[in-house]
Amino acid sequence: MKNQHRREFLKHSGKWTLAAVALNAGVSNLFANTTNATSTANASTTSTIKSKGLAAFDNSGILRPFEFFRRALSDNDILIDIKFASICHSDIHQIKGDWGAQQYPQVPGHEIVGIVAKVGAKVKGFKVGDRVGVGCMCDNFKLHSAPNSLKGGEQYDKDTLFTYGFKDLREPSGISQGGYSSNIVVNAHFAVKIPANLRFEEAAPLLCAGVTTYSPLMKYNIKKGDKVGVAGIGGLGHLAVKLAVSKGAKVYAFTTTSLKSADIKGFGASEVIVVKDALKDTSALNAYKGSLDYMISTIPAAFDVGAYAACVKPFGTFTQVGMPPKFEVSLSNLALSQSRVNYTASLIGDMKETQDVINYCAAHNIRPQIEIIKANSVNSAWQNVLNKQARYRYVIDSGSI
Repeated sequence: MKNQHRREFLKHSGKWTLAAVALNAGVSNLFANTTNATSTANASTTSTIKSKGLAAFDNSGILRPFEFFRRALSDNDILIDIKFASICHSDIHQIKGDWGAQQYPQVPGHEIVGIVAKVGAKVKGFKVGDRVGVGCMCDNFKLHSAPNSLKGGEQYDKDTLFTYGFKDLREPSGISQGGYSSNIVVNAHFAVKIPANLRFEEAAPLLCAGVTTYSPLMKYNIKKGDKVGVAGIGGLGHLAVKLAVSKGAKVYAFTTTSLKSADIKGFGASEVIVVKDALKDTSALNAYKGSLDYMISTIPAAFDVGAYAACVKPFGTFTQVGMPPKFEVSLSNLALSQSRVNYTASLIGDMKETQDVINYCAAHNIRPQIEIIKANSVNSAWQNVLNKQARYRYVIDSGSI
């Protein structure tokens, strides 16, 4: 479907299709802003920066070692020596071309933590040695001429540069390259501070999975006793459970993997509902029809949206944050109208929310469940994510790259 706006709902072939922005610049017609991507900045240094990482060279989903150069440090940039980067299902979707044709070689990764190694001449608020994190965004071209022009909602701004796969002619490779690497250059506006009581490896998943679930959960203003559903208990979903529980909600977790049930109970869920097949057999949902105050879906694949949304009370809210192939979910408009549920979508979070989720999790002892891996295990880890075997976020030790 050509020329679709990245945040519009389109009616197509008798079904409603959700077309949302992906963290992906390679998808033509979703990111129409290619002119601004050629902007240049006055550099604090004129030398490109050597880096090494794991890159895809085609859409096979296989990553290999890759040495490359990053753009020179500009006045408002910081250079970060990366310590850890975690694996998001979005990395796999994008690299495999599920969201559209890609440019290769491409280094994925948008859950990044490390130490500031250099700062640009005009950077304020960061110094060499600071503990920092970077999520799905790394720059915005309007900041080069108007440094104070962004006041939130950065993920919706047409000039925002996403962390990998986005056209950027300042980069020697022609695109932004992500965090499965030894270092990264970002505009300081898009870095957050990592508190000392939050381990780097536990902070990394919060920079996408954390903020993507935190943002809509906080907007809904969950209160003690609310019945909150979480559909899809993976990297995002397990954090959604923990965040909702921390606000006093009674959480109903919906999963297609029965082996996760004990873990999910340990995360604080009141009930775990095992659905045989999220698309073809949702009979397990029938008992919960019209019972929840709110539901968030992190499911990144095709599923029966109407059946899940029907678990919410009339005039309650269902929010989709998972990004399936082509950014599309299909549903029966009749089913949605019968349930009278408000259907919404949400895209990651802005920079204030990203710092907020870091601070909130640090203060409330909310930590993702992680498995630290070496760089030579990333390809097998990706396969485990696809096979629903991740428990629950793989975190790459960047020192092994």
